[in-house]
Amino acid sequence: MSKQTPTLRTNAPLLEDLRALIEQTRWQTAHAVNSALTLLYWRVGQRIRREVLLDKRADYGTQIFATLSQELTKDYGKGFSESALTRMVKFAEVFPDEQIVVTLIRQLSWSHFIEILPLKQPLEREYYAQMCSIERWSVRTLRERIASQLYLRTNISKKPEAIVDHELKSLRATGQMTPDMVFRDPYVLDFLGLPDHYSESDLENRILADMERFLLELGSGFSFVARQKRMSVGADDFYLDLLLYHRHLRRLVALELKLEKFQPAHKGQMELYLRWLDKHERAAGEEAPIGLILCAQADSEQVELLDVQGSNIRVAEYLAHIPDMKLLREQLHRSLLHAQEQSHVALKRDSKT
Repeated sequence: MSKQTPTLRTNAPLLEDLRALIEQTRWQTAHAVNSALTLLYWRVGQRIRREVLLDKRADYGTQIFATLSQELTKDYGKGFSESALTRMVKFAEVFPDEQIVVTLIRQLSWSHFIEILPLKQPLEREYYAQMCSIERWSVRTLRERIASQLYLRTNISKKPEAIVDHELKSLRATGQMTPDMVFRDPYVLDFLGLPDHYSESDLENRILADMERFLLELGSGFSFVARQKRMSVGADDFYLDLLLYHRHLRRLVALELKLEKFQPAHKGQMELYLRWLDKHERAAGEEAPIGLILCAQADSEQVELLDVQGSNIRVAEYLAHIPDMKLLREQLHRSLLHAQEQSHVALKRDSKT
């Protein structure tokens, strides 16, 4: 009898295991190298900042930067150019705590930090860094989130800075997100390709046809549960447009689509849906369901007076077409300042009572 020659088919499981082992080791090696380089860049920036610039701003050290860059580039290549050293000092300046940097580089690459460093507001940088770490955004996703003004569209940005800082520190320590970090206003739904005139069913159908991109615009952690969820209350049946679930918040999300301006009656409708879901659909260990009303327009004063957040409801506008980002940013800044002023007034009122 002749010996059977081993074939690729007979060794397929072994080959796949070896490939997986090699790929895993290659990824771990690349990740370790990237983390080590990022920490090196932070330490270089910190050393220059402390010992050469004496904690002054980097633009005062032009001549020193040129000399250091010339020597380091000669020995180690263009990764230590004058502009690169300036960026490293900026890195150490805006992230002064080495332990926080060590924690962040478990998920963030140097390319992530390059996108975050130009942001001017410290809380905005902190928000993107922490969300990147928790939701494991790619550099491309981070770039898209920043370009779409995500931070300014979140509810958390509209709170007083002390509260935002506290919530971000809590996020860093526990990894637990709050609804204000998850929900946004407005939502940009230009990818649906809606015509100038459309109905609620057109909007719902387009969302269902492109559910993946819709969930990405809502944010990481959302998953689809049901469409036109029927709820029987007494002799009547009610139908919720979309039922979602958010794994970080551990709660059901009831979503209603409205083509018109937000109306006070929408709150009562959503409260009914939330109470029904809480009674019939909420699973053990879950938080209470939360509602999101997406409408064409919302009056901030009406929303504030109705205290919708006290009923676990969020109201947000949606934009069916790509907005002028400069105008959107200006609008968001105005909304942010108004919301922060209202929060300060409420805090002063509460402190007097």
